[in-house]
Amino acid sequence: MEKLRVTIWNEYHHEHTDERAKANYPEGIHECLAKALAAEDLDITTAWLEKDGEHGLAQEVLENTDVLLWWGHCRHGDVRDDVADRVVARVQQGMGLIALHSAHMSKPFTRLMGTPCTLRWRENDDRCVVWNVNANHPIARGVPLHFTLEKEEMYCEYFFIPQPEELIFLSWFDGGNVFRSGCTFTRGLGKIFYFQPGHEVYPSYYNENVQKVIANAIRWAAPPAPRDFSAGAKMAPVV
Repeated sequence: MEKLRVTIWNEYHHEHTDERAKANYPEGIHECLAKALAAEDLDITTAWLEKDGEHGLAQEVLENTDVLLWWGHCRHGDVRDDVADRVVARVQQGMGLIALHSAHMSKPFTRLMGTPCTLRWRENDDRCVVWNVNANHPIARGVPLHFTLEKEEMYCEYFFIPQPEELIFLSWFDGGNVFRSGCTFTRGLGKIFYFQPGHEVYPSYYNENVQKVIANAIRWAAPPAPRDFSAGAKMAPVV
């Protein structure tokens, strides 16, 4: 069986400009995730905003990607529109997309959702308890009933997204705020998973349960087989 082809995309900005982010992720969030997933028998490629003129997401890269992980925060507007549209098209054709943390405001995610995807937030070293509210779901496999991140950026409702097809995780914060922190969607033939933890100044991506969720989500979101669903694809005769 061929390995799943995973591309991890990271804005890769804070790791150069914020000492706290640099201390947590000296090689970048993308490399942290790549190392965390190394034991999963995946074919992993990394890309970032300044990698090349196409943010490391040329058509050939996307055509050879089964699942795309996306982390972004403050430079969503710097992503070229044509590249964002290219990602949207590939998701609709069957590529999986995992939107991490502030990627809820990324161009691909908001275009796929069709809503502003805004939320309320607070950066105050809140303790975050992630509750597993859909324990039989493949993304929750091996994840405990709840796990704690001692410090995370607080996200809370109202999260202006379409009604999720499945709610898998619900997060609670010290201030009493709650947030739909693990949600699935389908757009065209592509599966999408949004997962909240991962603010750049906290070491959330080193947490074994966060890593487990992401690994599970990759396998859940992967298309069953490569197919050509592009517009105008030639159709074989029915026999």
